[in-house]
Amino acid sequence: MLASASSGRLRLLRDAGFDPKVIVSGVDETGFRGDEPWDAVQEIATAKATAVAGQCGPGFAVVGCDSMLLMDGDLLGKASTPSEVVERWQRMRGRTGVLLTGHCVIDTTTGRTAQEVADTVVRFGNPTNPEIAAYAETDEALAVAGPFTIDGRAALFVDGIEGDAGNVIGLSLPALRRLLAQLDIEAVSLWS
Repeated sequence: MLASASSGRLRLLRDAGFDPKVIVSGVDETGFRGDEPWDAVQEIATAKATAVAGQCGPGFAVVGCDSMLLMDGDLLGKASTPSEVVERWQRMRGRTGVLLTGHCVIDTTTGRTAQEVADTVVRFGNPTNPEIAAYAETDEALAVAGPFTIDGRAALFVDGIEGDAGNVIGLSLPALRRLLAQLDIEAVSLWS
C-alpha cells in the first residue's frame, strides 16, 4: 500500500515489479519542521504511513515517504506559487543541494515499523531566467519538492546527482528493500 499521491513514487514501484494500491494520507505536511532536516522528513513520512495503516486491515506493508531539498540549511518542500518557484530556482542554479527522503514502512499484520532517511546530492545547472519562468508556469513546478525533478521537465536543469536516483524521484528502492527486510518481509515476495 502506497501512502502517497506521488506519480513518481507509484511509477518507481511499478517499474520495480510491485503493484501497490494507493491511499493518499491527507497529512498536512506544513505542521512538521523538526530541528534537524532528517528528522522533519522522517516525521512526515511516518505520519503518512501511520494515517494510511489505520485505514487498512492486516496483510499490508504500508509505505509512506516525504522528500525535501536541503539547501544552505533550509529545508524546501513544495513551492506554493510560481513566483516562489522562480525565487528558489534563482537560488539553486549553479549550486548543490541534498535531496532528503524519509521512508516509513508499517506491517499492518504485526504493527511493526521500520524507518530510514535517504539522501542524494543534486548538482543544479544554470537555467536562464526565461527558462525558470517557463518552468514555474508548469503544473510540475508546484507538485514537487525543491521544486525540481530528474524525471520530468526540470531534468533539463539538473547537471547530475551523487547517490540513488530513485530517492530524488521520491522513493529509494534499496532503502525500501532494507526496511522490508527489517520487518521480515522479502521484497521479491511482493512482486506482482
